[in-house]
Amino acid sequence: MPDSTRPSQIPGRVEPNPMAVMSFGDHLEDLRRRVFLAIVGLVPIFCIAFALGRPLLSLLIAPAREALIDGGQNPALLATGPFETFGTVVHLAVVVMLIVGAPWVLYQLWLFISPGLYAHERRFVHLLLPFSGLLAIASIIFMYLAILPVVLAFFVGFGAQVQAPPAATAPLPEGVVLMQMPMLDADPTDPPPGSAWINKGVWQLRVAVPDSKKPEKITIKSVELVESRGIVQQYRVSEYIKTLLNLALGFGIAFQTPVVVIMLGWVGIIDARAMGKYRKIAIAVCTVLGGVLTPADPISMLLMAIPLYLLYELGLFTLRVMPAERVLRGAKEPADAGDP
Repeated sequence: MPDSTRPSQIPGRVEPNPMAVMSFGDHLEDLRRRVFLAIVGLVPIFCIAFALGRPLLSLLIAPAREALIDGGQNPALLATGPFETFGTVVHLAVVVMLIVGAPWVLYQLWLFISPGLYAHERRFVHLLLPFSGLLAIASIIFMYLAILPVVLAFFVGFGAQVQAPPAATAPLPEGVVLMQMPMLDADPTDPPPGSAWINKGVWQLRVAVPDSKKPEKITIKSVELVESRGIVQQYRVSEYIKTLLNLALGFGIAFQTPVVVIMLGWVGIIDARAMGKYRKIAIAVCTVLGGVLTPADPISMLLMAIPLYLLYELGLFTLRVMPAERVLRGAKEPADAGDP
């Protein structure tokens, strides 16, 4: 077995590290310990995510509710089974656990593999991992704030264009007076029992009634006010969250394009100047990926393809500004500073 205390004679090699010289059994033991620590670190994240599951669910369904209200539809989402909402919250907690806990898992993986890496390889990882994390966060924010409202407005508006047959109209019979209700921007404070009004903020008919368990307490019941349409749009909460997470996964993968381009350039597979000549092919590939990674509609496909191509250009630009030669400067250890 080599002497781990002797300085390395290989230029750029990681300097003396007892972990760099280990038996196969020691490697397995270290791997077992890293996997155990990674799993243990994810458990509290899951517990916290599950505790915050219902507020997070309300946040995620808010764009769908706004789109349905704008389309004159009932904004309430459906749960067709007794365990559907609970299962959706568990699903969300697992996804949040994986996203938030990814840095911890990657850190344990890094502690396992870093002793065997060269100095320049460690430098590449130190630059690419934070960049990849920032792109992942940017993809989620961009999808939620920019893409999701547009996609929902398209689909809800498309279904809302199917009109129902118009209702018949006739003059009021003699002596009949229509009831009028006040239209308010917000609910009144302490409404008396039996009072009714229309809340324009949420477009609901609301009635104050005594609570069934505590008659002295006033509860407000509501009825959604929707436009007459040929197709009633009400989405299942589990299907909506599944579609939303798939869309977020697609954007998360697409936003890693600069990282892939930079990696391929640093290892010498592609050249930034040469790849700049194939922009037409890049546009075609981005269009195809936009159709694969999103629902099959032209709006979401276009909203995916355009950022994907811009990210491709960002990768080429970064590769020109930071070529592999520049990244390798300073990657050598002090003992190798005099090596060519």
